[in-house]
Amino acid sequence: MKITSFSFPTAIRFGAGARKEVGPHLLARGLRRPLIVTDRALAALPLLAEFKSHLAGLQPAVFDGVFGNPTCSQVMQGAAAFKQHGADCVIGFGGGAALDVAKVVGVAATHEGDILEYVWDHPQVRAIDKPLPWFVALPTTSGTGSEVGRSSVVSENDTHLKRVVFNPKILAGAVFADPELTLGLPAHITAACGMDALTHNIESYLSPAYHPLCDGIALEGTRIAAAALLGAVHEPGNLQARSDMMMASMMGAIAFQKDLGAVHSCAHALGAVCDLHHGLANALMIDTVMAWNQQAVPGKFDELAHVCKVSGGGDQFVPWLRALKARIGITGKLAAHGVRPGQIARLVEIAQADICHQTNPRPCTAQDFARLFEDAM
Repeated sequence: MKITSFSFPTAIRFGAGARKEVGPHLLARGLRRPLIVTDRALAALPLLAEFKSHLAGLQPAVFDGVFGNPTCSQVMQGAAAFKQHGADCVIGFGGGAALDVAKVVGVAATHEGDILEYVWDHPQVRAIDKPLPWFVALPTTSGTGSEVGRSSVVSENDTHLKRVVFNPKILAGAVFADPELTLGLPAHITAACGMDALTHNIESYLSPAYHPLCDGIALEGTRIAAAALLGAVHEPGNLQARSDMMMASMMGAIAFQKDLGAVHSCAHALGAVCDLHHGLANALMIDTVMAWNQQAVPGKFDELAHVCKVSGGGDQFVPWLRALKARIGITGKLAAHGVRPGQIARLVEIAQADICHQTNPRPCTAQDFARLFEDAM
């Protein structure tokens, strides 16, 4: 598999072995002291040591304080590690959580105040007005596509509410998307992350916002993910399937600049209240929300069924989603994953306050969210 270059929306080197180009890339820019931002579990695996073996001539340090859904305190700890190392650049190495933290470690290290003061809806939001350290991203999962996004989603430490730093300045200077980094992912993580990528593409396409460029990307991303997800889950060494899912993940993240929908508002609530993995939360909600959405945009459901090779048209798209989930091992409803009926009121409150559902194809009231959570229980 050859390595291909893209510049959309940032410089991307895509293909098996791309990780080996990071060291020469940084050296060519005169950089010597990277801080590798990664998660606690990944740091203990041979994967990180293997990557570091390709950084000859550099003096890297590792911050492995990311775990669970990323929090503001993890960002601030990463910024402290950046300063302590005297780092001159940041390498984000991991899944969406690690990459979201890595994106804004440089902001926190070079700007005053807490990272929460830079979220887009802060009443006195601070400007990112100083030069940021060079940042490169290497995804090790195929789900969020955070490596190509211009936003960082981090949770408040106490409430666990997700907050967003949104600024083109935090885009990676370069992305090294190497599907070999995903070969060791367990099947359940591959499945949850894959459903995250699929959800991004589907919800972006269904958003009523006008963005034909993103519509095309989202439909093709949906097609690629639908064809590759089973192989990636059930054939862990299938590099082509892993490559296709990594591409679908990036395409979903590019497409969702058109915005998302109610599945994500529900998933963000489930992450805040129940600490569910984001991809799993999307997977647990998508068929319920899509069944509710279909009447609003039946023609778009026909198109989704077409690209996913679902016979019977849009009416069969939701049954296909449910069958796909079962085939990749995502079973049970919310209750089977620890969600309790007594939590629905709080879930509704957070979902209703979340911005994503504002571009759902069917408007959502608090009562609608309550029914969706109850149906998904």
